[in-house]
Amino acid sequence: MVIDLSPFYGPGTPLDRLFESLLPSMAISQRSLAYPPLNIGEDDANIYVSCEIPGMDIADLDLTLTDSSLVIKGERKAVKGKYYRQERPTGFFQRVVNIQAAVARDRVTASMRDGVLEVVLPKSDARRPKKITIEAV
Repeated sequence: MVIDLSPFYGPGTPLDRLFESLLPSMAISQRSLAYPPLNIGEDDANIYVSCEIPGMDIADLDLTLTDSSLVIKGERKAVKGKYYRQERPTGFFQRVVNIQAAVARDRVTASMRDGVLEVVLPKSDARRPKKITIEAV
């Protein structure tokens, strides 16, 4: 089972939103919406984490798997120039996905295509249910 509590962190009261609008921060980690957006799913064999990070270079990303979480860190560099509107956030970001299942660490894979980071976390064989056959004696 995977529990992602990151959308619950951050400003929630009207007073916090007022201060955020008066003192806007360019840091992604300070935004009220969690960035980057994630899809988390699972089947019997794997846990799947899909993360939208368009325009990011693989060298600017860092994935860390701990005993109970997957940490996705990175930094989107600001492009110099004059903007009329800038909605794509820049700066440091971090997302933590809590994982409540044993993961086979040696089989974890990550790939990036068209701005989407895909992480596959295979569940450990030791934690999967095992079918026991009954023999007639």
